[in-house]
Amino acid sequence: MHYEPIFGSPVGPTFLAQRLVIGVGDFAVSNDSRVTLTTYALGSCVGVIAFDPTTRTGGILHVMLPDSSICKERAATQPAMFADTGLPLFLRELTEMKADLNHLKIYLAGGACVLNGPDTFRIGERNSLAVKAWLARQGLRVSGTDLAGTLNRTLHLELSTGLVTVKLPSGDDTFSLG
Repeated sequence: MHYEPIFGSPVGPTFLAQRLVIGVGDFAVSNDSRVTLTTYALGSCVGVIAFDPTTRTGGILHVMLPDSSICKERAATQPAMFADTGLPLFLRELTEMKADLNHLKIYLAGGACVLNGPDTFRIGERNSLAVKAWLARQGLRVSGTDLAGTLNRTLHLELSTGLVTVKLPSGDDTFSLG
């Protein structure tokens, strides 16, 4: 499967709010204030939300695995699936939409252990560590997190306000990147 990221404003005159859904191992970026970006079912995956409040440009990356070396062929066709190939692509697309890395606010969620037993592979933990380490090497600071635990999460980013909503089975939590 090859993913074409979603960019910018929609074509044609539309005045209705739009929800763009990001699948597992994909991403989307936009600067359209009518758009809410959403990704579902973050278990061991990590959702990376980035938002530049000065340009109102943001995006969500849904990282599935920490390291592309386990499957170079898949990384070539779906780089967003892996932390080490998805993060550089994600940030490059944000900057092409005029986001300034110096103004970027980042929120991370997911990285859970959702198995009903021992998690020998610790994918959620490894995803979280890989994302945080890569961002730190780039000198990018994380503004907030909702990582680990045992619950799936759904994320929403409202581009008009920079408001992040984290939906959990126990209720919703919000965090402002605006």
